[in-house]
Amino acid sequence: MSSDEELCWYAVRCVFATGWPLDRAMPVYEERITLWRASSAEEAIERAEAEALVYACSVEESPDTYLGIAQSYRLVEGPGDGAEVFSLMRNSTLEPDKYLDTFFDTGAERQKTVE
Repeated sequence: MSSDEELCWYAVRCVFATGWPLDRAMPVYEERITLWRASSAEEAIERAEAEALVYACSVEESPDTYLGIAQSYRLVEGPGDGAEVFSLMRNSTLEPDKYLDTFFDTGAERQKTVE
């Protein structure tokens, strides 16, 4: 690793299939975003993928499978209150409501909502 002056913060998103069996009727997928201080996106991804493999087998009763996709984002500034830690842009011809329903609000998400 390089000196602190050359290091930047990177957020890396990795995708997992959770639990067994993987061929069950309703597979569950998990997206995790981890933060890394690294000299490049490549280094951050390499470290995140190594951690992803450890994470994937950390729960013996319901291990995850790392699906081999890692996306990185270099933070403009270090983590802090309100800091942007990940951004992914996607072109789509879908209207906004259909876009959200397709990618983010399918009804199958396991999430808490704020009312």
